[in-house]
Amino acid sequence: MGSEGSTLLEPLWQGFAAIDPSAVSGSVSCALPARYEAVKGARQFTGSTLRQWNIPELLDEVALVVSELVTNALRHALSGTAAAGAPERPVRLHLMRGPSRLVCAVRDPSEVGPVSGEAGCGEESGRGLQLVESFTDGWGWQPLAGAPRGKIVWAVFRLPA
Repeated sequence: MGSEGSTLLEPLWQGFAAIDPSAVSGSVSCALPARYEAVKGARQFTGSTLRQWNIPELLDEVALVVSELVTNALRHALSGTAAAGAPERPVRLHLMRGPSRLVCAVRDPSEVGPVSGEAGCGEESGRGLQLVESFTDGWGWQPLAGAPRGKIVWAVFRLPA
């Protein structure tokens, strides 16, 4: 993710104690293709990263949230981006580890923010953001200024002591 990470994710820290960018111990990202198979790749990337960062105890919760955020980006944000000239990999997963928390963020080309839905008893979808809220210490979204346009949807996890 490089230097883009601290700038891109700066709005995330509202409501949380400030993080000194020099204290960020890990930051990675990967581009995801506009196909639903990308969800599996995002989970694998997350698992590999969390094992490398020696925090495998968060794997189940983080992988679930990453799956939901990537699925939402693919389902809702990409429906209108198949036009000529659209980037081949318009969704990007970012993981950033600070001293006390882990941030998962998914960037996509849509400027429309996510809305938590009310799913009926027999419905197969509509619960994703409720799961995100249940398994994280906070989540939100931020529109991206400038080019490329779009948004970033993020979720924060507190690291084990």
